[in-house]
Amino acid sequence: MKKQTLLLGGLALITAAASCKKDEKKNETPTPVATTDTVSGDVSGVWKKGSTYYIAGDVFVPESKSLVIEEGVTVKMLPDVKPEFIIKGNFYCEGTAAAPVKFIASGNNAAYGDQWGGLLAGPTCGEFLLNYVIMEQGGAVTTEQSSSVKAGFFKAEAGNHVPAAWYGGTGKFVVTNSIIRNFNEDGFYIEGGDVLISNNYFYTTGVAGGDAINIKSGVWADVAYNVVYSPNTNALKLSNSGDKPRQAYIIAYNNTIVNCGWRRPTTKGGSIWLEKAVRADLYNNLLLNNRYGVKRDKGNPEDNRSVIQKTYYYGYGQTTVDQFQPSAEIIAGTSDVISATVGANDPKLENYPLGTDVNNGDFSSNWDFHLKAGSPALSGGNTSFTPHFKSGLTLNGKAYSSPGPAAYFGALGTK
Repeated sequence: MKKQTLLLGGLALITAAASCKKDEKKNETPTPVATTDTVSGDVSGVWKKGSTYYIAGDVFVPESKSLVIEEGVTVKMLPDVKPEFIIKGNFYCEGTAAAPVKFIASGNNAAYGDQWGGLLAGPTCGEFLLNYVIMEQGGAVTTEQSSSVKAGFFKAEAGNHVPAAWYGGTGKFVVTNSIIRNFNEDGFYIEGGDVLISNNYFYTTGVAGGDAINIKSGVWADVAYNVVYSPNTNALKLSNSGDKPRQAYIIAYNNTIVNCGWRRPTTKGGSIWLEKAVRADLYNNLLLNNRYGVKRDKGNPEDNRSVIQKTYYYGYGQTTVDQFQPSAEIIAGTSDVISATVGANDPKLENYPLGTDVNNGDFSSNWDFHLKAGSPALSGGNTSFTPHFKSGLTLNGKAYSSPGPAAYFGALGTK
């Protein structure tokens, strides 16, 4: 399989599996367009590449309409507006490695921002795509007057910080090659559909709670080759809550998960959480300095058909090591790489201090989570399983396929 590679730097993420090399022009930074439109209300059509759109109020994509946001577009939230995107039609963000689409705030850039709401896609949204997108500084709290509350979206009540993206449909939700950072709450909260989340970075999310990826019933998902750093609670919260006819079934593999769960003021999870009869197959995930190992709700556990194997654990401190040892709550996977000794199984990362304070939420663009040559984590993974969407999900006429598994652990092999 081709090595999956992600390049940090805020404005570029590059994967070896990306097809943009077929058309070199797709990777050229578009010539800036002298468009500084101020937008609110109903939108559809195309936001042209290289343009800047200033969001002055809530934005609505009507049912049976589509909005396409092209490469290099900057979507900037005006101060004090805290807008939400209410998506009832189709939504496509089609950036490139050289020219990602950016959703940013023009107000106070707090570490855990709440300067705007999020992208909220309801039951009539058939296709939702983020490809090469940077999202930051969102997660504002709802009020009785919030458009999401009035529409019945997300939790449909005041007092909730909205996620970066919520999906409540039965169609297709695909996020690849993107960065989700500095949000007040969950990264993604997904309540239905066929889902592919791959080759992304999630970091510095959640204040009093919040998971990077929160999945409920009705979802079939492949979650692969993501780097998740310091979510308030879990990298993955996987649940069949909601009791939809289709049971949640998630295949999560080759993810790198670091410093999860320590900032949460109350104890719950701290890496991957399983509950309420979710079916979850977990393979080749690299868990570094997380508050807990793969953890279940022992009073309402996962489906017994779930497969959990080949998890690679590293703990810098004794508390960390103690809390990923198997118990009634911490799941012992088949053929895990695990030790009760502090510092055992050093994965030999290119550039990340393994002694970084576990409560740290600040992400450095200098860090590099690739594995060095000779790393013990470069081999031993399971490559014999098949993801849900190996044949691809088609959105806006283009297929997005789940990457195949790698023999190494985590999201990144060697450079």
